[in-house]
Amino acid sequence: MELRQLKYFVRAAETLNFSDAAKSLNIAQSSLSQQIKQLEDDLDMQLFMRNSHSIRLTEAGEVMLPLARKTIHDSETCVDRIHDLKKLLTGTLNIGVTHSFSSILTETVLSFMKLYPGIKLNIVYKQMNELMALLAKGEIDFVLAFRPTCPLADVESHILFQNRLSAVARRDHPIVSKEKVTLAELEKYTLALPAKGLQARNAFDSVVTDHSGLRIHIELNEVNILLQLVRQTNLVTVLAEDSIYNVPDVRSVPLDVPDNEMTGCVHILKDSYHKQSMKEFVRLLSESIAVKERQNSWL
Repeated sequence: MELRQLKYFVRAAETLNFSDAAKSLNIAQSSLSQQIKQLEDDLDMQLFMRNSHSIRLTEAGEVMLPLARKTIHDSETCVDRIHDLKKLLTGTLNIGVTHSFSSILTETVLSFMKLYPGIKLNIVYKQMNELMALLAKGEIDFVLAFRPTCPLADVESHILFQNRLSAVARRDHPIVSKEKVTLAELEKYTLALPAKGLQARNAFDSVVTDHSGLRIHIELNEVNILLQLVRQTNLVTVLAEDSIYNVPDVRSVPLDVPDNEMTGCVHILKDSYHKQSMKEFVRLLSESIAVKERQNSWL
């Protein structure tokens, strides 16, 4: 059994398509099929059920998959430890970020690149549930996102700052003259809301169960486009207040609703090796002006 064979098996198990798996691995399909067949021969067990149209895992394949993933992860951890011994001269740091955190990330990325030019940064923007799935599979090293409503058993969440759910509009909109915005006041305006699944929308839906009085004109799963619409129209949106950090011509006003807190966190896997580069990136982020401003706003 070879590590390469396990990687081929895992990719085939995830795609359930030998052709797609081979393409993603940049190898010929015949090579992938041959290596998986050799793995099955070595184990004396069939891992896939095959027919002319599809493949699926056998019972042995189902048992094998988490074990193979752990073996691959352990081997990569070994390499990461060696890279750390080189004092951050090489390696890759994989970061998962929700769109609400994009505005506070630039400062730290620039600082990190200047200090550690030999480390490649791979930054992935997705929704919270997608990022947590990637974290669980070891495909990213940590996630920057608000704390989920329900704690995740295998994840540690370390607080960076506190935030509030806010109404956001252009700077000359009448709603931004208020200190707080009630739901009754929000009903007076046409809304452009983040799409379901985004953390700000999840937080909003948790405190506003009845949307019948709201005039929702558009829903978007891209925060940057949402903010562009708000800047250029009379639309009002609802986001975490930090989402507009360094965004010109827009203002935020906290919503006057119960439990209006969103906690910005660094999420990492419990009981797993954490790269030195990750610790250094989080340190720089914690000391950044963007995060310090968020922290000071709650003092």
